[in-house]
Amino acid sequence: MIRLLHIDSSARPGRSGEHAHGSHTRRLSARFLRRWQAQRPLDAVVYRDLALQPPAAVTGQWVHAAFTAPARREPWMQAALMQSDTLIDELIAADLIVIGAPMYNFGMPSTLKAWIDNVVRVGRTFGFDRERLGEPYWPLLADQGKRLVLLSSRGDYGYNPGERLAAMNHVEAGVMTPLRYLGIDATDRIAIEYDEFGDERLQASIAAAEAEVDALVSRLVREVAMERSETTADAGVDAGATAAS
Repeated sequence: MIRLLHIDSSARPGRSGEHAHGSHTRRLSARFLRRWQAQRPLDAVVYRDLALQPPAAVTGQWVHAAFTAPARREPWMQAALMQSDTLIDELIAADLIVIGAPMYNFGMPSTLKAWIDNVVRVGRTFGFDRERLGEPYWPLLADQGKRLVLLSSRGDYGYNPGERLAAMNHVEAGVMTPLRYLGIDATDRIAIEYDEFGDERLQASIAAAEAEVDALVSRLVREVAMERSETTADAGVDAGATAAS
């Protein structure tokens, strides 16, 4: 079984194509989950709507508590970190993280930034030791097979690498960099553009993005099946070797 963490962060409550002024990222993330569950209905899904339940912003008390050794934390510190612990537990449990992240003023929504600030935490998702030779920081979620699917939308166009506005795209890097820091390196990205134009170019971009989502789901489902098949085959070889010995 694969465990999915589905996160939406758009301030728009509905989905484009279904609701007036609906969200393109909610449209893409819902399509991804619908296609995935059609092929793998037994996989577990945890859903977070950051617009409806915004994570609390990091405060001075949060920082104090996070950098206090767990054994020395006072009750107020445990309370300050309670939401962070819940969000981190969901991230740790997930194999596939699907995030809808629209571009707001060239960056991600503040609710998604608050989620990132809550899950990037010393001792839980990354390690730090100032006495450690070489690199004092290290990821705690590495080598766990986690994958990020980042589904975005943009009002203008040309934000992909090498295009006219690539340097102004702080959404993908803003999400991918901290999650890579935690050890989540595998990433797939799909985006809708031309939202502010609202013409045939937007419709073509939506159609292309939806086709990319469908192809991505098919590819990832195949990869999961292959990984599970290889794991089962390896287990059978090990069992045979044990029996033979």
